[in-house]
Amino acid sequence: MLRRSFLLWAGASGATAAAGVAGFLRWQEITPNVNMPGRDEGHLLRDRKALPPPSQTLETDVMILGSGIAGLTAAWKMAKEGKRDFLMLDGPQPYGNAAGGSFGELAFPTGAHYLPLPTQECFHVREILTDLGVIQRDAMAQRPYYDERAVLHAPEERLLFNGQWQEGLVPHEGVPAQELEEHKRFFAEVEQLRQVRGSDGKRVFAFPTVNSSDDAAWLKLDAISFKQWIEQKGYRSPSLHWYLNYCCRDDYGARYDKVSAWAGLHYFCGRGGEAANAGQGAWLTWPGGLQTLASGLERRAGAQRLKGTAVSLKRADKGVEALCFALEGGQPRSFLVRARKAICAMPLYVAARVVENIASYGFNPAQHIPVYAPWMVANFLLKRFPEERGQTPLSWDNVVYGEPGLGYVVSTHQDIRVRPPEKTVFSSYVALSDRTPSGARRWMISASPQELLALAGADLKAAYGANFASCVERVDITLRGHAMASPSPGFRSDAGLRALRELDGPILFAHSDLSGFSVFEEASWWGYRAARLALN
Repeated sequence: MLRRSFLLWAGASGATAAAGVAGFLRWQEITPNVNMPGRDEGHLLRDRKALPPPSQTLETDVMILGSGIAGLTAAWKMAKEGKRDFLMLDGPQPYGNAAGGSFGELAFPTGAHYLPLPTQECFHVREILTDLGVIQRDAMAQRPYYDERAVLHAPEERLLFNGQWQEGLVPHEGVPAQELEEHKRFFAEVEQLRQVRGSDGKRVFAFPTVNSSDDAAWLKLDAISFKQWIEQKGYRSPSLHWYLNYCCRDDYGARYDKVSAWAGLHYFCGRGGEAANAGQGAWLTWPGGLQTLASGLERRAGAQRLKGTAVSLKRADKGVEALCFALEGGQPRSFLVRARKAICAMPLYVAARVVENIASYGFNPAQHIPVYAPWMVANFLLKRFPEERGQTPLSWDNVVYGEPGLGYVVSTHQDIRVRPPEKTVFSSYVALSDRTPSGARRWMISASPQELLALAGADLKAAYGANFASCVERVDITLRGHAMASPSPGFRSDAGLRALRELDGPILFAHSDLSGFSVFEEASWWGYRAARLALN
């Protein structure tokens, strides 16, 4: 963690006042927290620094390496089926991309912050939500009944477009009629594609993606980018192009010209869950984002979680053996873990360094590792709500037309109160999709706190101007250099991913990377599958 004191901009008018008095920057001193989860552990692993001899040896039946959603789901499922002899190693950061934090009683996300309503095909997600009390009845029916506290409340989302807020994220106010017709045509096409099935009888786009059709005619979509498909279909509307690009940056961390057309369409066509007490396409969210589900899975699993990160994982005479380390006072302490089976619930760029001879499983790191998109999440603790412009009220998700920012969510939105709370947290998201992933990671490391904050707060400055800074009490910035795998063209035919998906043996792989992109439905599926194989 880096703790530095710097000046938070308050914004400048950019012009002199009417009376001729020059506008000044208003500065407010802030002590921010800049967090880079897993940086120290990752550098130790990358540099292959020598470890001290193991101080102890632990034995268990199943070891789970990683405590993100995949690892937590595996632990939860095994515990639910009566299995207790397993051990979970945290990895560099407990909960991974589902982590969160808090300013006192105010929780906030440092990773993913919502979950779309799961379809019936996502039975494993519905099983999880039922066990955690989020689904309250009719779990496997077409329209289950959800806990009202988790269903996203109105107003849901708004867009700052041409200097004015408008309801929803698809630009429409002040947009020419010809563009609006294209919007309508695109969403009608999406609605048709949701129901299309391939020659194998499966839906072309489904969650989890293993349920999607392998029809070669439809897999051709994976050979081109989403932008190419949009242009081939004759969509020219700038506002529609912006929106579709925004969706790719939001879900995949990459621009629509870098994302597979199959993945771009899957974003719209794969979902569509319903609820008895919410409209179609509703979302589930919590003040701390998906940390609520992660902590719920951990609690229900009753897992023995151990601080530590695996350096190597290999087969042994009676199963598997992992050499692990934990940083204590900045220095590594090593230990061994032996088990009958290992669930490797870590990103594949890490697994490629940890799993001994991973190529023997059909995965060649030089060819098969996905592209990873960097992310920045900044949480602004506000001592009061900033003054809004216009008549469109503050929403849960607030987006500014442009790039690379993805807008900001309001952590206290789901609170049910007579009056708004005095304090709140605005969580700003930035996908550094305006530069190459490697370039973005280099910038993250070299950027000053002022530069990080300027980018993290650009959308907030656009929304509120100079007055926003006076509302700010504290800022926490989380940098994720390898936040998520991006589904580049060709990802559906990645032979290495397919090999690891189909593996059944002493080492089982479980991570959303196996699907080629990072969402809860996919991560939890691979954890669920690995647990069932481990139980067998």
